[in-house]
Amino acid sequence: MAAFMVKRLLQMIPTLLGVMLITFVLFNVVGGSPARMKLGDRASAQSLEDFDEQRGFNKPLFWGRQVATRAWPETDLDREAGPWARVAGVVHVPGTTGERGYVRLPASDSWQVPLAFPLRADRRYDVRCTWRVLGQTAWTNTTLELPPSGDISRVLRELPGVPAVMEVAQLRVRRVMDRPWDSQLWFYVRNLVRLDFGVSSSANEPVLDILKRGLGPTLALTLPILVLETLIGVSLALWCAFYRGRWLDRALVVGSVALMSVNYLVWIVGGQYVLAYRLGWFPVWGFASWSYLILPVLIGTFSGLGSSVRFYRTVMLDEMYKDYVRTAFAKGVSRSGVLFRHVLPNAMIPVITNVVLSIPFLYTGSLLLESFFGIPGLGYLGVNAINDSDVDVVRAIVVIGSVLYLTANLLADLCYAWVDPRVRVE
Repeated sequence: MAAFMVKRLLQMIPTLLGVMLITFVLFNVVGGSPARMKLGDRASAQSLEDFDEQRGFNKPLFWGRQVATRAWPETDLDREAGPWARVAGVVHVPGTTGERGYVRLPASDSWQVPLAFPLRADRRYDVRCTWRVLGQTAWTNTTLELPPSGDISRVLRELPGVPAVMEVAQLRVRRVMDRPWDSQLWFYVRNLVRLDFGVSSSANEPVLDILKRGLGPTLALTLPILVLETLIGVSLALWCAFYRGRWLDRALVVGSVALMSVNYLVWIVGGQYVLAYRLGWFPVWGFASWSYLILPVLIGTFSGLGSSVRFYRTVMLDEMYKDYVRTAFAKGVSRSGVLFRHVLPNAMIPVITNVVLSIPFLYTGSLLLESFFGIPGLGYLGVNAINDSDVDVVRAIVVIGSVLYLTANLLADLCYAWVDPRVRVE
């Protein structure tokens, strides 16, 4: 058994790495700027930089020695002046055929490079400038040595020929990384290994604490739904197999199809309005005690019975037509004995598969039930996180759900060997 578990865990490592890489690409590459999604386009460059700094988004994606900084966005001076437009006396000369665009700075020592915020003294920066003095035709490329204060303006005014009128065709500011592998990917993997899912931008608290707080209400809702739906579904499926072809079997099949045909949202809204609001049998909203869970558990169980009964009925009937069942009947075994001693144990493989692979969804919760009934579980938190663009919470839910799905597959293999002697764990 131990050797089997070690082997399966080793087989899961490439899949885990693939899940980590996919989630990294989805949230760090494809999704755009999380800072702008959360703070909006009108947020200051300093607040955007602080947001990225806290979550590691201001690093190279995979590898790099330099990275752009929001203190000075790179601007195409062929088309626009960019931040230079905020400096009094600056003239923008757009690019033309054969001549690059540039800005002409006034002949004084009072102008300042319009940085969005001061450069940090504890960071190193690579600053490069393409410039010339008015009247010259050739451009000079210079790498600037910044003082500890990071005053780019003073360094520019100390260039040869300045403070005469100076023309700048390009000014590039990049933050220099102390370690080229200190990237967004490394930051992401390191935090996952430490179970550090970051800080929620909405609640301003660690994401792990939020998940711990939401896990209890979610399991209190979804675990009874899974247990009741499985027990009732398997029991009704056995009835269908016991009375196959009779009126009870036909009635259960018709009822299952009817349940599957009605949208899940209809059961929620109808049950909440009729049973809770109109009749007052159950609380409408909240999570103050166990009584608040009765109605959502009943709705979740009842709405899922249709597909469960159809699935388990197919499994039971598939076993009913096999040779060992005909042999048991030929030996005089009663119908109930055949069903409970032969059919049910041999049908446990697909039953276990269906139940165990539902475990990851217990973690994520029922989004609609928690949202409509105000249950502060992980599903409710996930919906709010999506609405609030809380990237850290959404990413943590996705990653943990993926890991639980892989773990459920391992658990299913172990359960197969436990319920069926024909399956060997090797």
